[in-house]
Amino acid sequence: MSHRKYAAEMDYWRRIYAAQRPLARHHFEAFFTTHFGLDASFFRGKSVLDVGCGPRGSLEWADGTVLRVGADPLAVLYREVGTREHRMRYVSAVAERLPFRDGAFDIVSSFNSLDHVDNPMVAIAEIARALAPGGHFLLLTEIHRKPTRTEPAAFSWDIATIIGRYLNLAEERRYEKADPRGMYDSIIAGVAWNPNDPSDRYGVLSAKFVKPMAYAS
Repeated sequence: MSHRKYAAEMDYWRRIYAAQRPLARHHFEAFFTTHFGLDASFFRGKSVLDVGCGPRGSLEWADGTVLRVGADPLAVLYREVGTREHRMRYVSAVAERLPFRDGAFDIVSSFNSLDHVDNPMVAIAEIARALAPGGHFLLLTEIHRKPTRTEPAAFSWDIATIIGRYLNLAEERRYEKADPRGMYDSIIAGVAWNPNDPSDRYGVLSAKFVKPMAYAS
């Protein structure tokens, strides 16, 4: 991540923190559980990694886990915007080089973060490596985005098929992203993607993957 990209990301979070202190995180539990058809009890006794976690405390709700880690290249700087008070562990790392052993986590998530990485294909392979056989990968990402300084990757719907080279696709949902609503609000609105509309617009992909028990890296 370039210095300019770091600066742009942190400028955004400092502005949000100044206006919304502490940073809101009430929506995360429902997206990790109900949205993906999982109960909070599913997470008990499991190790969870949130890749590109941001500073909101995405795993603060998950008290029953044995390990809850947020990996983000800005993890150290996030202390400025409230993460010192969180109980989850933050690790400074890019998605392309996750500092964890093979199969270290039962559940890995990427919510609105995969398009922020510089090399998504390498990041996907790393996520698959860090996920335990039989483990779940939970993905929420925007589709048809124009590349920006902070979001250099632009995905089409075939990103689920690409990830399917590493992990088995268990569930996929496609939503319309109506501006100015954000990704989470678009999912809550629940407007299904219209494949017959040819206009160039944003979408949101929700996908759940499972790592095969016999996994060949």
